[in-house]
Amino acid sequence: MEKASIDWYSMSDKGVLNLIGQFIQETRLQQNKTQQQVADSAGINRSTVGQIEKGNGGTLLSLLQILRVLEQLPVLQSFKTEQKISPLQLAKLEQQKRQRARNNDTSTNSPKVNW
Repeated sequence: MEKASIDWYSMSDKGVLNLIGQFIQETRLQQNKTQQQVADSAGINRSTVGQIEKGNGGTLLSLLQILRVLEQLPVLQSFKTEQKISPLQLAKLEQQKRQRARNNDTSTNSPKVNW
């Protein structure tokens, strides 16, 4: 599969499925595995592997199982999210940091109250 930039938004859903199927098929063939070997290792039917490779869909779970068998789970790296703090939130957190320690000896600072 070529590494050229792909305009994902201009592609139809079927086009995206076809591209994913091509990726699965090419990866499987590069590893010299049959559809049956992949299916057996993934715990799915061979026809499911064939359907995904043809771009006819399948479940997300089946896709994940196939990617795991083909050792291609890192292609999902772009799904990782990182929590980013805005500069304003960072400034507020900096203001809330303690600047001084307080003496915890309360016996000398406050009078004892007897009820």
